[in-house]
Amino acid sequence: MRRKTPLPELLAPAGSFEAMLAAVSAGADAVYLGGANFGARAFAKNFNAEEMADAVRYCHLHGVKVYVTVNTALYDREIEEAVAYCYGLCRIGVDAVISTDLGLIRRIREEIPELPVHISTQFSVHNTEGVEFAASLGAERAVVARELSLSDIRSAVENSPMEIEVFLHGALCVCHSGQCLFSSLVGGRSGNRGECAQPCRLPYNGKNSYPLSLRDLSLAGHIRELIASGVSSLKIEGRMKSPDYVYRVTKIYRTLLDANRNAGAEEQKELADVFSRGGFTDGYFTGKTFSPMTGVRSDADKEKTEGVEKLYFAPIRIPVSGRAVFRLGVPCELTLTDGKKTVTVTGDMPTAAQNAPLTKQDLSTRLCKMGSTYLSLDPKDLEIEVEPGINLPPSAVNALRRLAAEKLQDTSRDVPDRAGRSRPAAPRSPAWKTAVFYDGALFEKTGDPDGFFDMIFIPLAGHPGTSTGAFGVIVPPVVTDAEFEEVKSALADLREKGVTHALVGNPGMIRTVKDLGYLPVGDFRLNVNNSHTADGYRERGIDALILSPELTLPMMRDVGGGAIVYGRIPLMLTERCFVKENGGCSQCGKFTLTDRMGKRFPILREYPHRNQIFNSVPTYMGDRKDALAKAGIRHWHFLFTVETPAAVRGVIASFKNGTALSGEARRIKM
Repeated sequence: MRRKTPLPELLAPAGSFEAMLAAVSAGADAVYLGGANFGARAFAKNFNAEEMADAVRYCHLHGVKVYVTVNTALYDREIEEAVAYCYGLCRIGVDAVISTDLGLIRRIREEIPELPVHISTQFSVHNTEGVEFAASLGAERAVVARELSLSDIRSAVENSPMEIEVFLHGALCVCHSGQCLFSSLVGGRSGNRGECAQPCRLPYNGKNSYPLSLRDLSLAGHIRELIASGVSSLKIEGRMKSPDYVYRVTKIYRTLLDANRNAGAEEQKELADVFSRGGFTDGYFTGKTFSPMTGVRSDADKEKTEGVEKLYFAPIRIPVSGRAVFRLGVPCELTLTDGKKTVTVTGDMPTAAQNAPLTKQDLSTRLCKMGSTYLSLDPKDLEIEVEPGINLPPSAVNALRRLAAEKLQDTSRDVPDRAGRSRPAAPRSPAWKTAVFYDGALFEKTGDPDGFFDMIFIPLAGHPGTSTGAFGVIVPPVVTDAEFEEVKSALADLREKGVTHALVGNPGMIRTVKDLGYLPVGDFRLNVNNSHTADGYRERGIDALILSPELTLPMMRDVGGGAIVYGRIPLMLTERCFVKENGGCSQCGKFTLTDRMGKRFPILREYPHRNQIFNSVPTYMGDRKDALAKAGIRHWHFLFTVETPAAVRGVIASFKNGTALSGEARRIKM
């Protein structure tokens, strides 16, 4: 959907109240901010309930919209609180929430239809099918993946039934958003829960090697292309950044958008001085995804930032005008207007004055005291009609002024409580053993010893059909519009060859595999963390789901589904090919990243030349099958990556015997 306005919305971050003031001062059309919970920046200052309502009042007076992030992975015990939180946001007048959890989105649409929803970039929207899936949920806007090129963005806009938002400036994750488990599974801090420890900023393969640390995004040199693309919103990343950063970056982009021009050398320098990691990158946007995208924050970068003059921000009051009427025996009346909104309130009735009757001067002095409001009223802009010989207590005049100011600033909605959807009962998981062989050649060498597995999935690229016994195909987790027809054709060919099941990890491919006649199985990449999300995917024909590996066994029991019981879990899905950049194509399937502790993380190729970075140790639950049974986990899912054929057979034998593996292993938490 092409926007209907001449310019796209400029959306600025607000990690604190002062940062919100800075964004408005700099000319943002909208701000996005988070509350104490459910936002993907847990370590930002964020807003309490009172500050949130105050921010909405202030922004709306200045014609600025407010979007609130509710974009973390949610557990069953949190859903009701999150729904109640969204009720509160709707009532104070928030313009939209940004969410990634399918279960919460469904609940909002059913119970709070007055509250618009924007689909977060954490939802991994990479193609037009993904946008249409988001629209089918009742959302109004999709924040598409940062990895999309300009041509992919144009395709999404032209073919989309909803608004498209793209990132304009700020920090880049090396992993596709919503697909990073590195911080969670290795460091115990979930990026999907807003607690990322940023392992991508650490050295690997040597103390001075930072292959995963990307420079910040800057599309300042592509403003005219972005305007012409038809996108609805351009988003600046930075809820962890200072108010000074927010102001300066927003101000530059405001200037560029209004002038419909790309940044010049001076503006590029100013952006770099405010914050950079050895410069900026536009690699995803231009399709040039190679090593110049990499960068670290040097001492020189820090010195430049420290040399930038610090700014401080205070609320900017909105001038209003008004008319007041005071007559004997009639309730006093005050009208205020800011030019966009007009309110009229009434108060107490004046009485006959015994002495010291009301004067215009006294009334003007009291009525123009706007105090802690965000309004200003100049006496020359206040018309007063007062009948001679009447009186009214000062407290009544002050109350009239306060009531009018509150009503003019009021942004609240009247939202009735609606009966919520009860938590769906967790279905009994079928007794099913499935396996993924990320390397099809490994499966050809290994086969299925003793017919242990009920279904085996291997990647789309190079899948031989059913001749080797693999009746399942792994759908690439990222398929852009430019790649879509090629992938669809390959899937159709495999279906004709007898492949029956498709392991789907992206909502944008669900309809396609179903239309081709596959039985879809939901991969862990769908981030199913609660029963409402699981229920939503089951309604769309995905009966078998691999639950998020971030869940504990009791959480899995409440949701119902399959669990990864063996294998090196993918920690990152990258757009760039680090194997080619760092080891050369001859190292494909052999390359690893080694961290400071000596742990080795294998990297395997993903379609077409993306990479998957896998955990250094496998998850293993073969000697804890009683715990799996107690949690109702009867769908066991295995991942094979860099094992030898002998190791594969050893894992299966250990699982059958209920014995431990030799070496270190990760466990699903009890």
